[in-house]
Amino acid sequence: MSLTETAQQARRRDLRIPLAAVLVVLALAAPFIGSRYITHSLIIALIFMLPAHGLNLLVGYTGLLSLAQAAFFGIGAYTAGLLAVTYGTPFYVNLIAAGAVSGALALPLGIPALRLRSTSFVMCTLGFVIIGQAIAKNWISLTRGDMGLSSIPKPYFELGPLSFTVSGTTNFYYLALFIGTLATFAVWAIVRSPAGRNMVAIRENETLAESLGVPTWHYKLIVFMISAVFAGVGGCLYAYYLTVVSPLTFQMYYSTTMLIIVLGGGAGMISGTVFGSLLFVGLTEALRITPELRMIAYGVCLLVLVFWFKKGCAPLINRFWNAIGGAK
Repeated sequence: MSLTETAQQARRRDLRIPLAAVLVVLALAAPFIGSRYITHSLIIALIFMLPAHGLNLLVGYTGLLSLAQAAFFGIGAYTAGLLAVTYGTPFYVNLIAAGAVSGALALPLGIPALRLRSTSFVMCTLGFVIIGQAIAKNWISLTRGDMGLSSIPKPYFELGPLSFTVSGTTNFYYLALFIGTLATFAVWAIVRSPAGRNMVAIRENETLAESLGVPTWHYKLIVFMISAVFAGVGGCLYAYYLTVVSPLTFQMYYSTTMLIIVLGGGAGMISGTVFGSLLFVGLTEALRITPELRMIAYGVCLLVLVFWFKKGCAPLINRFWNAIGGAK
C-alpha cells in the first residue's frame, strides 16, 4: 500500500470521530433546534428505548421472544407513581425502586415461564400483560382502578443541602437523555462481557452451550430479570413525564411497539434499538398531528423493512459506519 493510500484510509477512519461529535451536538441541541412537540416526541422515543434495550437482550442476544415488557413497564410506572404520590420520595429513589420491583417480580414469573418453549413461552408472557392490566383495574384500594394515579409530581432531587425539580419539556428531555445514555452503555457492557458471549451462545445453540458447561436456564432467568429492570425504569420515566398512570399503561400495544423497535431496528444490535426507537416511536409520535400521514408512514416503514431489510436497519447502519471508517 502506498503512502497516499495509507493517508486516504487514515482520513476515512477519522470521519467516525467528527460524525460522532456531530451526533452528540445534535442530541444536546435538539430542544433548541426543533419545536417543543419535536422535543416531546424525542422524550417518548427515549422512554421506550429503555424497555426496548431490555427486550433486545432477550430477543436479540438470548433468543427468547417475549411479550411481557408492557407488564414490567406498567409495574415500574405504578411503583414510581405510588411512591411519589403516597410518600413523596425523591425521583432517584423511585427510579431505583421501579427497576428493583420489576426485576424482583420477574423472578417468580420467569421461573415457570422459562420452563416453556417457543410459542408456549410467548403466550405465557402475553398472559403477564393481561394479568397486570386486570390487577391495575380491579385492585382499586391500591391502584385506584380506571381512575389511575394522577398528579404525580415533577422529578425531584434531594442531595444533602441541594434540591431541585426537573420542570419543563427541555429539562425533562435532558433527564431522559442522560438515563437513556447510561442504559445504552450498561447494555454495551453486558453484551461485551463473558456473560454476553454466553447469551449469544444460548441464542445460537442452547443444547451445545449447555454441553459446554453454560448454565443456560439460569442465564435466561437472569436476562429475563435484567430485561424487566430496564422496562421498570422506562415505566418510571413514563409516569413522571405524563404525571398520570392508568391500567392503559399495561396495554398490549406497548409490547408490540417495543418488539417492533427491536426487530425493525435490528435484533442483537444496540445501534438498532436506538435507531428503532427514534424511527418507530419518535417519528410516529411527531406525525401524530397528521393521523392519516402518520399511519401511512408507519405502514410504509414496516413494509420496507419486511421486504428489503429483513434483519432491520442496524446492518445498514453498521455498513455505513464501517464505510466512513475505511473498513474493507
